[in-house]
Amino acid sequence: MPAIIETEFSHLALHARGKVRDLYSVGEFLLLVATDRISAFDHVLATGIPGKGKVLTQLSLFWFDFLKDIVPNHLITADVSLYPHELRQYREELDGRSMLVKRAQMFPVECVVRGYLSGSGWKDYVVTGAVCGIPFPAGLREGDKLPEPIFTPATKSLDGEHDVNISFDEMAARVGAQNAQRLRDLSLAVYRKASEYAEERGLILADTKFEFGTQAEGIILADEVLTPDSSRFWPRNQYQPGRQQPSFDKQYVRDYLESIRWNKQAPAPGLPDDIVSHTQQKYLEAFRLLTGKSLLL
Repeated sequence: MPAIIETEFSHLALHARGKVRDLYSVGEFLLLVATDRISAFDHVLATGIPGKGKVLTQLSLFWFDFLKDIVPNHLITADVSLYPHELRQYREELDGRSMLVKRAQMFPVECVVRGYLSGSGWKDYVVTGAVCGIPFPAGLREGDKLPEPIFTPATKSLDGEHDVNISFDEMAARVGAQNAQRLRDLSLAVYRKASEYAEERGLILADTKFEFGTQAEGIILADEVLTPDSSRFWPRNQYQPGRQQPSFDKQYVRDYLESIRWNKQAPAPGLPDDIVSHTQQKYLEAFRLLTGKSLLL
């Protein structure tokens, strides 16, 4: 099965094209199509991961349903047979990797929750003794569990540049104090429920990021949620603080790119077949562990 790198639906108006998703305007709704593109170090790579978009979509659908008692979401349907008539001619391309969703006014922030000391949070701690301005005791190790999950918002990049951590006060200045408080509370509540569930399935949810929007009815969860693209999942039975943990995210791809000493400038390189295959299996295994089901691509 070849990777779908880009979609092109001539009868639809392209609304936006992100690093992974292509968005189309469909009247009052949006059509989100998850391609098989994969990005690393803020660049979309020349090679896709076949079926990755289906994993992201199906996993997001699982979590949207699982979390609906905490926060509503933007999903209308992912059943192509229920899509507007003009979309059904694209069934083969859309089936399994698309969602018809409500439009929303998106908040211009990434809502990041960290439960463990890893990634940029670890790097920040090594230099400052704090994570995004939140101080922690000396002597913590990479991968240590934090006393409590912390909320560390970031800017939402619109031009492909790396998101930048900001303080809660700066977030409040951007979205309003009441919205900032509500987004923090929702993010932490979603993280706690999801991390408890993941633990039961043999996975540690080290950190994750959410995107929220607002409608007349209130705040909704949007885009993707708790996928290997937006979250750092670790196998619980291999967890060992004091080192980098094996992961179900894109770390395998990042490690390969570091090994070939790519300068992280465009054009981004392609990936060899073994890296593609291994990464695909990582995504499929994350889906199986979290949902208890196997996804046939």
